[in-house]
Amino acid sequence: MSTLIALASLAVLILVLEIFNLRKTIVPLTLVGLLVALGLNICDFNSVDSFYNNMIVVNKSTVLFNSLFIVLTFFIVALGQSFYKEQYDKISDYTSLKIFLLIGAYCMVSFGNLVMFFLGLEILSITLYILAGSDRTNIKSNEAGMKYFLMGSFASGFILFGIALIYGATATFDMHQIVLASTQLAMPKWFTVGFTLMLVGLLFKIAAFPFHFWAPDVYQGSPLLTTTTMSTLAKVAAVAAFYKLSEVFFPAMPTNFVNLIAFLIVATLIIGNVMALKQNNIKRLMAYSGISHAGFMLMAILLGKTAEPYLFYYMAAYAISGIAAFSVILYVCQDKKEELVIHFRGFAKHKPVLAITLSLALLSMAGIPILAGFFGKLFLFTEALKQGFYITVITAVITSIISIYYYIKVIIVMFTYKNADTHTVYQKNFMYSAVAVAAIIINLIIGFCPSIIIDLF
Repeated sequence: MSTLIALASLAVLILVLEIFNLRKTIVPLTLVGLLVALGLNICDFNSVDSFYNNMIVVNKSTVLFNSLFIVLTFFIVALGQSFYKEQYDKISDYTSLKIFLLIGAYCMVSFGNLVMFFLGLEILSITLYILAGSDRTNIKSNEAGMKYFLMGSFASGFILFGIALIYGATATFDMHQIVLASTQLAMPKWFTVGFTLMLVGLLFKIAAFPFHFWAPDVYQGSPLLTTTTMSTLAKVAAVAAFYKLSEVFFPAMPTNFVNLIAFLIVATLIIGNVMALKQNNIKRLMAYSGISHAGFMLMAILLGKTAEPYLFYYMAAYAISGIAAFSVILYVCQDKKEELVIHFRGFAKHKPVLAITLSLALLSMAGIPILAGFFGKLFLFTEALKQGFYITVITAVITSIISIYYYIKVIIVMFTYKNADTHTVYQKNFMYSAVAVAAIIINLIIGFCPSIIIDLF
């Protein structure tokens, strides 16, 4: 609970610093504040507690997920120092929005009550609506913000209606009471309908089939740092919240409900990877890549409680790889009107370290051995095979092989030198480079020693 109070205080402090015209101190103080919040969060690692009538629950699982969210926010805020240099008079707004988004993510996984879950979801969603349309002079950003707002509002409506039906079936919003009611009493049909409506909204939030259609357009139109935030922090927060809800509601669902989830996973994997093959815009390519990774993470939801360590490992590997990849994309595309794959042509000739960093990040996402992404997939596939989901695993393996093509396409472009690129000049940016290298080092560490994370559970 102290972590949540610290984050809320930090968000307000950022706005106060703007009043006193102390903009240059905002990002450094925010980074320090996030480290303090991370320390407070880790201090609760061995605690099991609840606050405000079970609205907020603290345990080992929530501490680990929230620690990941804080680390991702730390990297995103650090990237903002350079990304918003031309709009530095608004740096307090952008930075405070990132912290409010983190608060929403915190509430989404630490909830013990459906009201707190919905509040966290809306805090996260509203900040993303604002950030998506924050480039007011860019018509694509305006379109992305409006499209995301309209469709996201419909998704939130489904979730809220589902919560209402669940309340009607159990007469409570408290998760502990819902577990007792669903296991000890015969639930009416609208209990299942209620969770199905919540499922629709959650599938939209994580951009899984058949509610994935908004992601490529919104990712492409949003400012690049907002796309980074959506692809990493927002996605893993939504998946973690979905997992927490599935632990409660899945046991009370009909027996064929598992088949529905398995079908959605297979469809998400196929569509995400196949559609990524023909993308020439790096943001759209990463959007479809994110859709496919949503499918992999959904496998943990299908597998139940035993897959929680593997889900957390996969989320960490994917999100850290995403931070590394997008940091290099920000470096390459910082002065470009569009983020095209062709802009990476010959990049390795000019910036070999960053080219290798991006290559490792993409190969980790593809699931190449040694890198963390490989072990994330290996753990999930092994557990799925143990539980008999053979078709799902076969599909996942085939689509992983397909994904290698579009990741390798970017790598080939970077290491293919053309004479036309001899005069290309890249603006130096220490922060983008530092974040990219730091993130890929973390990825390599957890790849070489997966037990660092797995043993935490």
